[in-house]
Amino acid sequence: MAEKKGYVATSKFLIASPTKVRPVARVINQKPCTVAMAILANMPQKGAGLISATLKSAIANALNANDKLDEDMLYVKEIRIDEGPRLKRVWFRSHGRADQLLKRMCHITVVVDEKAGE
Repeated sequence: MAEKKGYVATSKFLIASPTKVRPVARVINQKPCTVAMAILANMPQKGAGLISATLKSAIANALNANDKLDEDMLYVKEIRIDEGPRLKRVWFRSHGRADQLLKRMCHITVVVDEKAGE
């Protein structure tokens, strides 16, 4: 029998470097959703706000799909930060030179599921 996937939400093409968002994601992985939202609300990083919005969407998807669920019954099963495309911009330098400025993007995927045994 295949294992249940959970309830998924994704946010794509967010202008934030994946390497800066991943440490924030590691903090809330496998935590209850209410605790994860509280942690993200108190973190100063930009990635915390991006992950928080995606987590809220995943919670809303779960509550919409199953009326018997409550927010306290959910936990963050998996959180994945994938690399997206890069915006290439010109950064003008002295003596007529130019460097390339890469604005990195990321895709955030959050999977929430019911706690086992409830």
